[in-house]
Amino acid sequence: QVQLVESGGGLVQAGGSLRLSCAASRSIFSIKAMGWYRQAPGKQRELVARITSGASTNYADSVKGRFTISRDLAKNTVYLQMNSLKTDDTAVYYCHADIEWRDYWGQGTQVTVSS
Repeated sequence: QVQLVESGGGLVQAGGSLRLSCAASRSIFSIKAMGWYRQAPGKQRELVARITSGASTNYADSVKGRFTISRDLAKNTVYLQMNSLKTDDTAVYYCHADIEWRDYWGQGTQVTVSS
């Protein structure tokens, strides 16, 4: 099991940047995959970025070149650096962990991008 706590959301103007953090309650070294999802009002939750235990990453097409997922194993933390933010990026962002084929979620952090 793991508890995930997100932070770093907020209000930012279009073109700006934010960095989200996801702190895990245990070592993330062996976790199969961790990632960030987002859910905008009236829309389904979607994958934004993912990083595997082998440090492979993948991104949604809509964020490629703008967002970067990374991790700090010493701090048991996964980050999402978001640059060149657009109004379409407005959503609640959730941290996710895939542990032994079970899904774990954080409580979410709101990101609002104003025009």
